[in-house]
Amino acid sequence: MKAAAFATFGGPDVIRLIEAPEPQAGPGQVRVRVKAAGVQHYDCAVRGGWTPAYGLTVRLPQIPGNEFAGIVDQVGEGVTAFAVGSEVLGFNLLNSYAEYVVVHPDQIVHKPAAMTWEEAGGLTGNGQGAHIALKAIGIEPGDTVLINGAAGSLGSFAVQLAKEWGAKTVIGTASLRNHDYVRSLGAVPLTYEEGLAARIRAIAPDGVQAAFDTAGGEGLQAAVELVLDRNRVCTFFAYDRIEELGLRIVRGERSAARLAELADLYAQGKLHIEIREVFPLDRSADAHRLIETRHGRGKIVLKID
Repeated sequence: MKAAAFATFGGPDVIRLIEAPEPQAGPGQVRVRVKAAGVQHYDCAVRGGWTPAYGLTVRLPQIPGNEFAGIVDQVGEGVTAFAVGSEVLGFNLLNSYAEYVVVHPDQIVHKPAAMTWEEAGGLTGNGQGAHIALKAIGIEPGDTVLINGAAGSLGSFAVQLAKEWGAKTVIGTASLRNHDYVRSLGAVPLTYEEGLAARIRAIAPDGVQAAFDTAGGEGLQAAVELVLDRNRVCTFFAYDRIEELGLRIVRGERSAARLAELADLYAQGKLHIEIREVFPLDRSADAHRLIETRHGRGKIVLKID
C-alpha cells in the first residue's frame, strides 16, 4: 500500500511517500480503507523525535497520523458492530497516513451520512481534544468562557462545545482576519494584543469563569489573571508554563463514546468542521509545513484516494 512515513527524525522534509505492507485485520479487529486523514501537531512532534509519556513505540520507518476516516473492508472474527462497507471515522496513535489502517472497533464510529470525508478525517483529534479540555474545566450554564486561539481547529471546536453546553458568553481570541469566522461560531472575537485582560473585562464585567488556551502568549496571561479558580484554566499549548502558573495537567483518553457524541452533534447541525486545506498523500510534508506555521483557521487534512 502507499503510505507517508519518515525513516529518520527531523523536519517536514523527512516525510516521504513509500510502499508499505498492507495490514490485515485479525480477530477482534477491522481494517479501514482510508479516505482522509487529519494532520495534527502531535504528528509533527513524533516526526521530530518526541515520544509521548504513555510509552508509544516508534519504529522506523514510521507512518504518522492518529485520526482517519474511511470504509471498512475487512472484519475480523468476533466483530459485530461493523460490516464490510461501513463508513466510519476513528482514531489511532500512529499509522493513519496510509491507504489502510487496522484498529479495534472501540476506535471507530459510524460516519454521519452528510459528513464529507475531509470533515470526517479532521474531527477525531481536535474534536475530542476540545471535549476533554472543556469537560476538565467544567463548563456550566451561564458561564463566561475564554478560548485563546479560537480560529484554529482545536479552538473552534472548543467555542462550539462551550456554547452547546450552556456558556452564556464565549470570548475568542484570534487574528483580525479571522474575527468574522469566530463570530460565526458564536463567540465574541478579540485580537491578541497587549491589554487583552482589560478588553475582556469590558465585555465581561461579571468575570470569566473558565478558560481554555491553545495559543499561549497574552491570551494565556489574561486567562490566569481573570479566572479565579486555576482548576478551571487549561492549556494545550504552553506545557512548559503549567507548573509556573499553578495550573493542572489535563489528560484524557479518546473514546468511541466521546467521538459518537461529536458525530451526533454534527448530524444535528450543531457542530461545524472548518477545513483549511486538503493535500494529497504525497504532499504530507507540505501539510506539516503549513500546520507548523500556527496561522490560519480550521483543519488540515490529507486526502487518500
